[in-house]
Amino acid sequence: MKFTIFKESLLKGLQIVQSVISTHSTLPILYNVLIKIDKGNLSIIATDLSLSIKFSMDIDTTKSCASTFQARRLLNIIRELPDENIDIDIDDKDTAAIHCGSSAYKVLGLSADEFPPLPSFESAGSFSMEQATFKEMLKKTVYAASMDESRQMLNGVLLSFKDQKLTMVATDGRRLALIEQEMEIPGDAQTEVVIPTKAVNELIKVLGDEGTLQIRTLTNLASFDMGQVLVVTKLIDGSYPNFRQVIPSHCDERVAVDRESFLAALRRVALMTNDKYPSIKVSFEKNQMNISAVTPDVGEARESVPIKYTGKQITMAFNPEFIIDPLRNLTSDEVNIELVDELSPAIVKCDIPFLYVLMPLRVS
Repeated sequence: MKFTIFKESLLKGLQIVQSVISTHSTLPILYNVLIKIDKGNLSIIATDLSLSIKFSMDIDTTKSCASTFQARRLLNIIRELPDENIDIDIDDKDTAAIHCGSSAYKVLGLSADEFPPLPSFESAGSFSMEQATFKEMLKKTVYAASMDESRQMLNGVLLSFKDQKLTMVATDGRRLALIEQEMEIPGDAQTEVVIPTKAVNELIKVLGDEGTLQIRTLTNLASFDMGQVLVVTKLIDGSYPNFRQVIPSHCDERVAVDRESFLAALRRVALMTNDKYPSIKVSFEKNQMNISAVTPDVGEARESVPIKYTGKQITMAFNPEFIIDPLRNLTSDEVNIELVDELSPAIVKCDIPFLYVLMPLRVS
């Protein structure tokens, strides 16, 4: 069948879906994208069997067809074409004839019958919230997820739909990021799921700054429907650890500091660390925070940052990246740091329902 589509529209869809495609699959069909046309709607779908992304748009045709083509080759062809309408003719042997301006291609594909189908979510529990809100929650937590494949349950972000709020948590055992958002949750729809980090990163890319997100969950699957884009992912199986037991129940001291000043100072001092000596020292004194790094064979750096603090002097050692991560993803002008002593976790809070727990390093 023949259809016409503007280059930028097709290019957008291919760019959105192609990032999930594996670079080393044993199944040739997984290198392809499914192009499906049905009742005036064109869908482009890519999958690695664990994660699928579907892009949809309306086109001017009443006919139907489906075929698959090598994703990166098709993307490269469309990217190089002039900014004009593209005429595409897909025959019953899964060959696409592509014409645009003076350019003409014939691309060989594989049957759509070989492509893994998307699962149905008709019986799934459903939640609705703003895309921008969900996107910001993911960004404020995912960096704390573990990358250690031996701790698979921590290789993602927990979504807990309970008590009329969404609680989102990520931890790698050395730090924990948590954020909450009030939302309507029917009593029989309460659930907890763990979304793999790869799926979270893809969601951050495709979620918009406006519009509604529809979340549906099954026992081992979740879908995130943004209207034009649909993301379907397998869930991490198992029980997430009791994260609340690592959050200190009280603190002795409280520090207030300008977020951007703190972040800039940390970045400068971190320049003098390396893989062998990745720690910095942070000393909380009366109305002043001193940050330092002393690294053999590299050198040293020191910074002072004004703070609001009148408590006892406390000196702690941290991996600087572990403090930088939450600070660069927050937007609050000021953050609060709650402390107990040199060896107890520090807690970072701000003016939203967010907290970040960080274990200090033990250094000689």
